[in-house]
Amino acid sequence: MPIGAGTAWPSREALTRVGVPPVRTALDYLLAGALACWLVVTAYTADVFHGRLAVLPVLGLICFAAAVLLFYRWTVAGRLLPSLGLLLLVALLGAGADAAGAGATAALLWVLGGVLAMDRLPLAPALGIWAALFATLALANSEGLPAVVVTMSAVLLGGYTLRLDAQARAAGFRLLAEERAARAAEAESAALAERARIAREIHDVLAHSLSAQLVHLEAARLQIEGGYDREQVLRRVVEARGMARQGLAETRQALSALRGQMVPVEDYLRELAVDGVRTEVVGEPRLLPVEASQAVRRVAQEAVTNARKHAPGADVTMRLEYGQGVVTLEVRDDGTDAPGSELAASGSGFGLLGMRERAELLGGSLEAGPSASVGGGAGAHDSGAHDSAAGRDANGSGRRARSEGEGEGEGFTVRLRVPA
Repeated sequence: MPIGAGTAWPSREALTRVGVPPVRTALDYLLAGALACWLVVTAYTADVFHGRLAVLPVLGLICFAAAVLLFYRWTVAGRLLPSLGLLLLVALLGAGADAAGAGATAALLWVLGGVLAMDRLPLAPALGIWAALFATLALANSEGLPAVVVTMSAVLLGGYTLRLDAQARAAGFRLLAEERAARAAEAESAALAERARIAREIHDVLAHSLSAQLVHLEAARLQIEGGYDREQVLRRVVEARGMARQGLAETRQALSALRGQMVPVEDYLRELAVDGVRTEVVGEPRLLPVEASQAVRRVAQEAVTNARKHAPGADVTMRLEYGQGVVTLEVRDDGTDAPGSELAASGSGFGLLGMRERAELLGGSLEAGPSASVGGGAGAHDSGAHDSAAGRDANGSGRRARSEGEGEGEGFTVRLRVPA
């Protein structure tokens, strides 16, 4: 037995009626009523309460019932001494009945006191109460000692069985409560993850399109203030409007993805492949999980946008490969000596940093850098090194201007691998 187990109270759940089925509760109340009737009947059949004494069995029953109710309440509160005092009162009621000549009533009161002690008190004081009642019953029935031994042994085993039954019920109730709490925490975590995913999708789309619109509109404002030709200003406004339409279309696509209503990834890549962009699909196309599908779409979009910004006019190839349990997207441009477009300084709301975070959330990886280094040689998986070598800016969204003389004409590759 563990140290301290003899003085430890049964759990609160075991001492209350938490988790007790209604049928069991009804049976317990029926049994309590039967025992009360038994006490009164044995008292009157002893034929010792006559005249004014006839009221004593009823008063004794009321005292016993009150003591039991208080005993239940105080054991739940963990009040040991008051609980022991109530059992002493029950023992005194039995002694009074025995002194009056109602031996059967006295024995029944002592037996019930022993059961209550074994069921609800800490084990050490419960055994002490049982031993004291055993000795009391043996003294009162010295001629029937074998019957006393059998009776009190049954009290010991019966009370302890009730105790174990209550503890098992309490353990089951605690396990159920813990399971419900775990499910609630899991549901809350899933809801937070879903909110974060929705926020990430909307942010990626809006920040990507709005930043480009802002560049065009700011350029239009400067042209107006500088007295530029009307056609040049109009071209800026038209381009900003086109960006707005594209952003609206991408927002709708993101919402459709969140609802599970998406066109296949390869079809999306073909729609994206315009103005010198080619698409290759390797392997047997299959339906991808929503998160993996969105990662491929966003990375493809960002990589193509970066290529158009920093290598305008270069040939771009998007290669989508369906492997065993993994899908790989590679976006490669051939590089150009031409200076970057005016959008090259605008950055992006998503960028390589966002692409890498999205891949890592799915348990995948993202490589980005000069085409000669990505996918082969030492350090091929060191994305941070590739960013530095390729001249990425602070947020990993674009390259340094080619006018600095670094990497002119050098191709650039972005490779994404995610489980799917």
